[in-house]
Amino acid sequence: MEAMKILVNGEWRQTGITRQVFNPFENKAVGEVNQATSRDIDDAIRSAEAAFHLTRKLSPYERGAALDSVSHSLAEKKDEFARLITAETGKPISFSRAEAERAVFTIATSAEEARRIEGHVLPLDVVPGPGNRSAIVRRFPLGVIGAITPFNYPLNLVAHKLGPAIASGNTVVLKPSSNAPQTALRFAELFVQSGLPAGSINVVPCMGSEIEQLITDKRVKLISFTGSPVVGWDIKARAPKKKVLLELGGNAGVVVCADANLDHALKSIVQGAFGNAGQSCISVQRVYVHESIAEDFTNQLVNRAKSLDIGDPTNPSTIVGPMIDEQAARKVESWIREATEGGARVLCGGGRTGALLEPTVLVDVAPEMKVSCQEAFAPVLTVDRFSEFSDAVERVNSSSYGLQAGIFTNSASDIFYAYNELEVGGVVINDASSFRVDHMPYGGVKESGIGREGVRYAIEEMTEMKLLALNFL
Repeated sequence: MEAMKILVNGEWRQTGITRQVFNPFENKAVGEVNQATSRDIDDAIRSAEAAFHLTRKLSPYERGAALDSVSHSLAEKKDEFARLITAETGKPISFSRAEAERAVFTIATSAEEARRIEGHVLPLDVVPGPGNRSAIVRRFPLGVIGAITPFNYPLNLVAHKLGPAIASGNTVVLKPSSNAPQTALRFAELFVQSGLPAGSINVVPCMGSEIEQLITDKRVKLISFTGSPVVGWDIKARAPKKKVLLELGGNAGVVVCADANLDHALKSIVQGAFGNAGQSCISVQRVYVHESIAEDFTNQLVNRAKSLDIGDPTNPSTIVGPMIDEQAARKVESWIREATEGGARVLCGGGRTGALLEPTVLVDVAPEMKVSCQEAFAPVLTVDRFSEFSDAVERVNSSSYGLQAGIFTNSASDIFYAYNELEVGGVVINDASSFRVDHMPYGGVKESGIGREGVRYAIEEMTEMKLLALNFL
């Protein structure tokens, strides 16, 4: 197979260094990609800086038109992209199709937001002295954006970097996941075809250890990173004077109250915990259920988990496919074993075949066990009981993460108590923590990161306000 080329300054480039991409379900090569060298990355940054002098002057209409072109092209090729996502990551095809649809929406929304980046007029005669003065405040693009994306949403999370950046007049150097670079490269083709200036989008696949210069280069004005906390906070430490956006995941908690619609809660939690093998930053990892319904809830949860279709990700009925590789599955398998050795009980699952880990439900889990206090990023769910709602909220907050939380209740007082007290970036009512629509503000607190995604909110992060003070003589 011919190795895919990297994208620098509008040209597709061979580097002489390649890396194979493997399907985690079959453990066989599904592609080969050229790897960017230090020189390639420097060229990409230089071309992005040069292109910024053009993109910053594009009108909102022109930016929106380019993004419309990308969105329409992606919509026409969404089935092709879905198959590629499944081939690279092992994501079940139904989830890959949903991701492609979401990416179409993300770019279409970026096109809309490009046309409505607004400023405001600020009166200055609110204190004695200024006289006939006023001010205009507008947002201006930063320049070169360094974007680093993970494997679990190799299309839509790239869209969340590229769409807002282009909408606001910036340029991008993208380092895609080493496990799923082909999707990002195919996606970049659509931006090249949209008529944007050469260098607006650059894609430089490489290993994570080789991206140091993107992080520290002064020409790169912002780093937008989605991935692990260890890597994310290290990036922040190495770029102390640079704007850094971090979306770093979590171990989301969900509370099921006595008045919850049990069937709806179970359906949402099972999908949110086990879909795509739990490989989502907001997948459900911890459930706290009211003691009055706990036994019935747990029994039904286990039965539903056992009935899920697992295995071949190309089968449309599959819900739980493989994890990204066997190493990731082995790690979580060891966490499950550690929990059971400490007194936890496995009610279902726990088995592993290669990269495929069975949907697993555990009870009697101590808060300090890894399956509870760390991010599993796997089809693993812990269940515990509570009697007082405030106690359940406190236990959700006991995590060092704070991305999203789900609450199943119809009690207005409990809803607003949770909204006021939960230490998370988003509180979802009567849906699992995994609920997301791509124009929502999305991001967390504590170890879950800094800043917000969601197109409009990412645009705010990728621009800076500038004041024009006017004295009308």
